[in-house]
Amino acid sequence: MRTFIALTLVILISFSCKNEENSIESTTEELEKSNIIFEENFNEDSLNETYWNYELGDGCPNLCGWGNNERQIYSKENATIKNGYLVIKATKDAFVYKSAKLTTKQKVEFKYGSVEVRAKLPLGHGLWPAIWMLGNDIDTKGWPACGEIDIMEYVGKAPNKVHTTLHTPDSFGQSKNTKITVDENIEKGFHVYKTNWSKDKIEFFIDSKLVYTFNPEIKNDTTWPYNKPFYIILNLAIGGDFGGPEVDDSIFPQEFIIDYVKVLKI
Repeated sequence: MRTFIALTLVILISFSCKNEENSIESTTEELEKSNIIFEENFNEDSLNETYWNYELGDGCPNLCGWGNNERQIYSKENATIKNGYLVIKATKDAFVYKSAKLTTKQKVEFKYGSVEVRAKLPLGHGLWPAIWMLGNDIDTKGWPACGEIDIMEYVGKAPNKVHTTLHTPDSFGQSKNTKITVDENIEKGFHVYKTNWSKDKIEFFIDSKLVYTFNPEIKNDTTWPYNKPFYIILNLAIGGDFGGPEVDDSIFPQEFIIDYVKVLKI
């Protein structure tokens, strides 16, 4: 009888612990979901234009070469969804370079958050993939007054290096607010690029490793234009002041592959 009671107690305790464990996991999942501002896993057959815009053309007449002497023409055809991935393809046809640029402007804009993107880089001299953000007042204030957050920039002419940069009225172009992270494995497979943006500071991570923190002591319009909503940009440029100017035409086509984009409250 004592053996039966003891066994029953063990079963009940085990069941209770299991339920508690499941409850904790469920609570964690619910908490994470409640903190989600935006999540895109690219599981549909085509790009969800409820969230995303295609930016098209070469920037002319107002911003030819997209302000950086870039060579590509952006087209819808160079952004596709395949097997749960967003694929931004860089191509060259005769004398024409093509690629794609997507934004969440006026569709997904947020003030502060943790932005995480899992992506695989394209390879080759002249390519310039980027994951970045712009202030939603760019049309009224212009750049760099709107502010820019470069979560990840990579240029094929400089292997193993990832750039994280802030552009503000105080420092833009070749900004002093930047960090180059050297990683010999960055061209191999997928990596997670993340920024935590709060009212106090902006932190950058690569594969969960903190690589740079931006936290100016004086925060005003010239040093900290980061107290307003921003939107996300994913693109693959070709050539340009930063990516080029030389381009190795033998590399095409190349693909910038994005697994997911997630924005959480912070």
